[in-house]
Amino acid sequence: MTLPKTMSGIATLGHGGPEMLQWQTDLPVPTAGPTEVVIKVAAAAVNNTDINTRVGWYSKSVTGATDAVSDTNDDDGGWSGIPLQFPIIQGADCCGYIVAVGANVDAARIGERVIVRTMQSTGTHGAPFMTDTFGSEYNGGFAQYTKTFAAEAYAVNDTLLDAEWAAIPCAFSTAENMLQRASVSGESVLITGASGGVGAAAVQLARLRGADVWAMTQPTKADAVTALGADHIVARDAPLPTRQFDVVIDLVGGPAWPALLDSLKRGGRYVTAGAIAGPIVDLDLRTLYLNDLTLFGSTFQPTSVFGDLIGYVQAGKLRPHIAANYDLQDIHAAQAAFNAKTHVGKITLTVPQ
Repeated sequence: MTLPKTMSGIATLGHGGPEMLQWQTDLPVPTAGPTEVVIKVAAAAVNNTDINTRVGWYSKSVTGATDAVSDTNDDDGGWSGIPLQFPIIQGADCCGYIVAVGANVDAARIGERVIVRTMQSTGTHGAPFMTDTFGSEYNGGFAQYTKTFAAEAYAVNDTLLDAEWAAIPCAFSTAENMLQRASVSGESVLITGASGGVGAAAVQLARLRGADVWAMTQPTKADAVTALGADHIVARDAPLPTRQFDVVIDLVGGPAWPALLDSLKRGGRYVTAGAIAGPIVDLDLRTLYLNDLTLFGSTFQPTSVFGDLIGYVQAGKLRPHIAANYDLQDIHAAQAAFNAKTHVGKITLTVPQ
């Protein structure tokens, strides 16, 4: 197959507001390196990390909530603390079809439908706790074509539609990694931000493990989150019970954070992979050590996490909830809807062919 020289997609021109996302029709089509594949993108999705990267929220100079960013330092606005080289093509989620392979990749892979692992370790040579992010350190899925390491493109079957498979990589791998990191089983688990992409995924994945799932969300979303597998709904601003939970899965952080630790049983575990209400929190070390608590950060993902997820889906045990779908050209509207936080589950994007 002869690929075109140029393609359409969304270029991120720098850190800033939605105006930094520009639809372009003359982006260069990527070429596969020796161990890479080129993918014709069918679908992508919207994630906090795409927006956080655009606005520069990962900079240490930012101390507030993800929807109130200012004073971004361009020198450390990416995941890794290394300046991003703009323009970039974002998009942490991608489902598509392999259309070209590098010299060291089996040509039989051409035609495979694949999803791309968001948190990648191939480029870091598998170094412990080192990761690169698809859509940040590498160009992602917000264009007609993308490329990635062959080892990071996982073949998937026809269990799901393209848009549904595109909902899996970022949010579901984040949630699955958190649950694995905290060794969640049939225990009492509190999940904050339970209506968002990662939170909704965590509800579903905790239910698969037989956990007693307590989901923190707005009352207007209670029915939808319950349908995903929550046993109990906790209103977002409601007081939390003391020493109730074995595990807290937290995506929110912010001023209410101390109450999350107070809600853990003695010997409980807390794991975080986000802080949409703010990254700076108050920690009373006495709460930590007198109750023998364990705190986990969760970013780096063993390769087994992605394989496990695909296994759940292809076995019919897991299906993402799609809240809405937009065309990629309408990325501004899609991200505005995402930031409005009125949805439950994932917002996906159809990429023009």
